[in-house]
Amino acid sequence: MKNLSRRRFIKNVSAATLAAGTVSFPFVNYGRPLSQQGKLGIALVGLGYYSTDLLSPGLQQTEHCYLAGIVTGTPEKEKIWADKFDIPKKNIYNYQNFDTIADNKDIDIIYVVLPNSMHKEYVIRAAKAGKHVICEKPMALNADECRDMIKACKAAGVSLSIGYRLRYEPYTQEIEKFAREETYGKIQVLNIADGFRMNRPTEHWKIKAAYGGGAMMDMGVYALQAARYSTGKEPVSVTAQQFNPDPEQINEVDETTTFQLEFPDRIVANCMTTFSSSVNFLKINAQKGGYGLEPFQGYSGQHGFLPRGEKFDFPEKHQQAVQMDEMCKAIMDGRPSLTPGEEGLRDMVIVDAIKESCKQGGKKIKL
Repeated sequence: MKNLSRRRFIKNVSAATLAAGTVSFPFVNYGRPLSQQGKLGIALVGLGYYSTDLLSPGLQQTEHCYLAGIVTGTPEKEKIWADKFDIPKKNIYNYQNFDTIADNKDIDIIYVVLPNSMHKEYVIRAAKAGKHVICEKPMALNADECRDMIKACKAAGVSLSIGYRLRYEPYTQEIEKFAREETYGKIQVLNIADGFRMNRPTEHWKIKAAYGGGAMMDMGVYALQAARYSTGKEPVSVTAQQFNPDPEQINEVDETTTFQLEFPDRIVANCMTTFSSSVNFLKINAQKGGYGLEPFQGYSGQHGFLPRGEKFDFPEKHQQAVQMDEMCKAIMDGRPSLTPGEEGLRDMVIVDAIKESCKQGGKKIKL
């Protein structure tokens, strides 16, 4: 597999859905020398929209890390990125020579920004190269892949963080605080929805099963994360339903998934994710009234609301810059980040159960 091109790999890889459980590992030693003026060097693997429009601009605003290198299967992009970000030729890699990155002292962290089907391979290869790893969400195709990734990083003595950017921004942290302190009493019901209208060509990887596409895997993880951080609890069961109203456009994966999570203390979260319309809200009903965020997961422009119509807002910062800085600071301090690999595993255990419930016609699956 190591010698396959990225394009060929994507074409041939098949998704697997395996039985899930949870596992944890002891903390590893994250200490490493810093590569440039007290900063950690990050190499982006995959130069699509997220790297181009969000991560690379964010890395121009970070305090604890910088853009040290790139990995791309498109030769034309090498010169563009090298010229724009002053990246030396020795720090530019492709998918065939990727493993030689182990010898590059400029690069401390590999940030995997590839289709979901490629996360496991490149996280494990990065760990074997002795580099810390950040992996975009969802962590992998299923929970078993997550366990393999965590095990590989533990064995290599490197950190693994998942790119849940919202956990590092103040709106989400305020919602977490409300749950922790029961500011508005005990939570009763949550309603969460996120999605967008998929107007992209039918060959886009996000609507291909082999790539690990689908609404649940793309946007649904935001709703799932929101239900967990808004309650501060882990769900005990899930029921789910899948809908594909436009099979000519989307037929390999789910276009819309609805799922219901049951938490301890009789808390219920009603969640929806879709490629058919633009929705983006987190609404929480508690004993003393309703509060939440709308939108709750945008790259900017969030707004918070409280029971009596009050609003809460925070100064906007570049979310990806804050996320990467906090992750790098955790590495420097020798501690786990806010979103370690185990956090990605917890989500994928639930996603596996959601998929299983859909297969079984909405049957309740215990977690």
